[in-house]
Amino acid sequence: MRIDMISEHASPLAPPGGIDAGGQNVHIGGLATALALRGHEVTVHTRRDDVALPDSVPYAPGVTVEHVRAGPARVVGKDQLLPYMAEFAEQLARRWASTPPDVIHAHFWMSGLAALGGVRDQDIPVVQTFHALGSVKRAHQPDTDTSPPERQRFEAQVGRDAAAVIATSTDEARELAAYGIPPGSVHVVPCGVDTGRFRPAGPAAERGDRPRVLTIGRLVPRKGLDTVIEALCHVPDVELVVAGGPPRADLDRDPEVLRLRRLAQARGVASRVLFTGRITREKLPALIRSADVVVSVPWYEPFGIAVLEAMACGVPVVVSAVGGHLDTVVDGVTGLHVPPHVPGALAGRLRRVLADPRLGPSLGAAAAARVRERHTWSRVAAETEAVYRQVIDGRTDEMAMAGGTLT
Repeated sequence: MRIDMISEHASPLAPPGGIDAGGQNVHIGGLATALALRGHEVTVHTRRDDVALPDSVPYAPGVTVEHVRAGPARVVGKDQLLPYMAEFAEQLARRWASTPPDVIHAHFWMSGLAALGGVRDQDIPVVQTFHALGSVKRAHQPDTDTSPPERQRFEAQVGRDAAAVIATSTDEARELAAYGIPPGSVHVVPCGVDTGRFRPAGPAAERGDRPRVLTIGRLVPRKGLDTVIEALCHVPDVELVVAGGPPRADLDRDPEVLRLRRLAQARGVASRVLFTGRITREKLPALIRSADVVVSVPWYEPFGIAVLEAMACGVPVVVSAVGGHLDTVVDGVTGLHVPPHVPGALAGRLRRVLADPRLGPSLGAAAAARVRERHTWSRVAAETEAVYRQVIDGRTDEMAMAGGTLT
């Protein structure tokens, strides 16, 4: 099967941890690689954001990343990319006129617009994964939402026009139903994790004698790091390691780092908060294994791959009971839930895990087992492939009923 993925702003080549680089980049790279291992040919189309980028870059055996010329060849925030999606669609249409894939998988709503625009004169099924929904973002951060005002209308249109929609959690599936997307076209397939790299056995990063709490991810307000720092006031003698954000050399100039440092200073915990800056994928498993507990308490979370990676390493997790966390983390079994925005509740869960020598290892072992059972990339790829085959078979049936033939 020839599979073309569209990811207008999130390239699998980009290191996670930047403002617009996170779980989506990891997801696309992992899924594309796993699909290629199943014998498929995968091409990921992403926007060229640097004049030095070649047109085509091998990513993994059977996977190629192609850079599409749409808009300026420089970094542009994802919320400013909508004006370039028509050009993106035109470039895809030209490619697909000569080399059409069997199926197209668009990632994020603007990629869906580009993909559907690119196939307007062809009968190629488009599968859509949103990764995040404008309705959820607007509900949780209305005053700081920089998305284009048309986002929710376009998301609903893309969801209805796509041959199928893959949601990464049951919570997202409910949100899609509110958009009027037929439930029969929505398939829940979770994100995956590289269990060869993220596993309980392996080296751990050096650390001191203090218990270590770790957070991983982009440094944006919705990730709830304020809550973690506030909670630290009620968990004495514990260090907080904040992994992610800009490169280490740029930490002192990053507005969000400076804001969080001021908060930590005001709360009297600055000496116990360490910002590492961006961490490479190669170093991340060892850092996770060095932690006593990994915390993720965003206001909302479409999925949360960093939590899944921590679980795969057998480290207990404490997460806000929102979005994809509700599927991934079984409260009291594979981790602990807390409400978002409540530092006291988070502090109580942290004290509970750190004080009980049996609880952390029990949660970690159950979490690692759940990941091996449900979240390997091989399983996620197989379930995704099943959706592809369903839409391809549906297209074949439609052509047969119309008396046509497939090329």
